[in-house]
Amino acid sequence: MKSEITISELAKLMNVSVHQIRYFEEKGVLLPAYLDNNQYRMYSMDQVYQLAHILLLRKLGVPVQSINECMTSYSADQYGQLLNRSLREINKELLRLQELQQFITKVLHEQKSFQSHTNPYQIKWRETTYLARWMEMSSQMTLNAKLLAEQAKSVPNLFESDIHYIEDNSSTITLYTETEAPGDFSLPSGNYLSTQRLVNEEDELEQVIEQFYAYAAAQSHVIQGPLILIERSYLSLFSQSQLHYELQAMIEPTTHSERGNRS
Repeated sequence: MKSEITISELAKLMNVSVHQIRYFEEKGVLLPAYLDNNQYRMYSMDQVYQLAHILLLRKLGVPVQSINECMTSYSADQYGQLLNRSLREINKELLRLQELQQFITKVLHEQKSFQSHTNPYQIKWRETTYLARWMEMSSQMTLNAKLLAEQAKSVPNLFESDIHYIEDNSSTITLYTETEAPGDFSLPSGNYLSTQRLVNEEDELEQVIEQFYAYAAAQSHVIQGPLILIERSYLSLFSQSQLHYELQAMIEPTTHSERGNRS
């Protein structure tokens, strides 16, 4: 009874295709133990282990043309370096996927929250938020493609961020993105009057702001601090090119029950 196996049996054993084994043979990295009388390729345990090593090296990103060099001349230290390099790349990819997972979760949460509000105005409790300065512009200006191009490198993945527009007393609007403490600017914790709107053009924001202040006055809300305009461009995915904005302003606390209304 023969102890060797055919190419199809080897392919099944190692969960690869016959075509892939023949490709390795063409490249000279895996040869059969011998050809039998019927010219069938036959493979022994040596080739089984050899193929296992080849497949592992391919998983580590080693190109086929370099496999022979690895298997014939690499030292234990070189294999260790190869594995460590591959581990660093995997950890980098895992971090990328984790960040993508967090972003997708955030988008779904924000969209669900927006859809669930029947009252256009809400009072939200906001924890202290730290912001990193991105750019400044005059309050008479609007964000345009030229400004974006000039500042493009300063914030990676800009349109996956919540962009905070905050106007100071000098009629300058500073644009911020959220960051870790201490940041360049911080929004204190407290109750914030909030409204989220979809607009077709940025010019519509002036009317939305006027309505915001009118509602605050009608409800006797005393606004503290600056008006905060938050652009969430990623939510425009759901609104057929309409722009998604949230207006927020911190208000003086009135009662304990109001503070408990955190949404």
